[in-house]
Amino acid sequence: MLLHVHHYIKQNFEDVGSRFAEEARQIHHGKAEERPIHGTATPKESAELAEEGVPFVTLPKPELDS
Repeated sequence: MLLHVHHYIKQNFEDVGSRFAEEARQIHHGKAEERPIHGTATPKESAELAEEGVPFVTLPKPELDS
């Protein structure tokens, strides 16, 4: 199921990479176009987003068999 979720996100969300926290914050404050995004954030950035009330979800990466 997790693989399906990751595939859906990859196909339907904009990858903002390591800019995730900044982009999510800009969208939340109406300073950037609202759209689905995905990317990466450090634990500190995630904690700051949560404190600010910026909605986001952390998903585990699926483990793939080699």
